[in-house]
Amino acid sequence: MQRLLRGDLAGAETDASASAALFERLGDAWGGLWSVYPLATVAEVHGAYERAARLKQAGLETAEALGITTEVPDLLSGLGRTALLMGDLEQARAYHRAGREKAIEVGFRAGEINAVLGLGLGARREGLLDEAESHLREVLDWHRLVGLDGANALILAELGFVAELRGDGARALALHEQGYATALTTGDPRAVALALEGLAGAAALTGRAEAAALLLGTAAALRSSTGAPLPPAERADVDRAEAAARRTLGDTPFEATHTQGTTTPPETAVAQARTL
Repeated sequence: MQRLLRGDLAGAETDASASAALFERLGDAWGGLWSVYPLATVAEVHGAYERAARLKQAGLETAEALGITTEVPDLLSGLGRTALLMGDLEQARAYHRAGREKAIEVGFRAGEINAVLGLGLGARREGLLDEAESHLREVLDWHRLVGLDGANALILAELGFVAELRGDGARALALHEQGYATALTTGDPRAVALALEGLAGAAALTGRAEAAALLLGTAAALRSSTGAPLPPAERADVDRAEAAARRTLGDTPFEATHTQGTTTPPETAVAQARTL
């Protein structure tokens, strides 16, 4: 888990696999559940959604059989996340609702918030922006209440994308700037890449195409440095920013600036983008 939080996907998979094998040797099904989240998360990052779903479904069945009430809602929400990545928005909503209901039933507020986050992620992808913002702000407030500030890198990015989709460039930029500052505290290159992609979207919306191209290049390089380029199912926000920047700049200037971004450190790219 610690490796995963630092963006070390290969290390996370190696350690989680070793853990799963050791618990299996011991015959400890409860202990084996600890490997499900990191293994499934790495699978999702690499676009192996069916493997992630199998891992979570097996984990859910184990948790239900053992009566581990706090694992069940999180695994239901986990299946909702995988369904979301696979583009099945209806199934994602159903899993997240089930996860929220189960969490409320057992008084597990963290599990409830996890489900609410999933509902927010799904609502944005359904174009239900008011619903998405309501869910995301509930998560943002709870994270701040319990001191999970680093977790808000994702939430601020999502709120920024909501603002962008509403056409509010200034609001989108402000939220993504907050998200970028938060992402820097996490030590996770993928969190920083997401913030850069958000900033690129805000830049493209406000006609700063060169800034968008530069930031997208830097974000792409960061993701590649972890061994996990952005999979097709998660490219909608990047593709939207890229298409807008290409329309303004033209393909050749876009590619030149994007390539420049791939060799530019994030802090330099952000500073340069603010002047473009």
